[in-house]
Amino acid sequence: MTALNRVPSLMARAGTASAFAIAAVGGSIVVPGVAGDAAAATPATKALQVAASKKGSPYKYGAAGPSRFDCSGLTLYSYKKAGKKLPRTAAQQYNKTRHISASNRKAGDLVFFHSGSNVYHVGIYAGKGKIWHSPKTGDVVRLQKIWTKSVWYGRVK
Repeated sequence: MTALNRVPSLMARAGTASAFAIAAVGGSIVVPGVAGDAAAATPATKALQVAASKKGSPYKYGAAGPSRFDCSGLTLYSYKKAGKKLPRTAAQQYNKTRHISASNRKAGDLVFFHSGSNVYHVGIYAGKGKIWHSPKTGDVVRLQKIWTKSVWYGRVK
């Protein structure tokens, strides 16, 4: 039985116990938009986990962390923590990734928003059509559904 399969039975036995107590007994905590333990070793999954951990951090133009981010600052920071180097802007990041189709996208890939050939925004694909990103002034890092079909995908090399 895998750790994920044990969670429901552990939760049933634990009653009102916290998720931390369940984890201490050998269960897993499932966080939306973050891959499980088996994939945790990949830089893409690590970057995704870092981005998710910054949920609620305020947007600031030109910021690349650790507590404030613009869109490319969040992807730069997240991949740096995962051991990968990216350039600073969304357009530069697009040019440094291996371009992939929507059908081949995986959690941790970068999602580039474009108008014509101009890349203007980037986020980290979380699966199920959602991204972690730092949207705009007055907003915060958050998980959001991809709102347009004008996106390209890139895999960090």
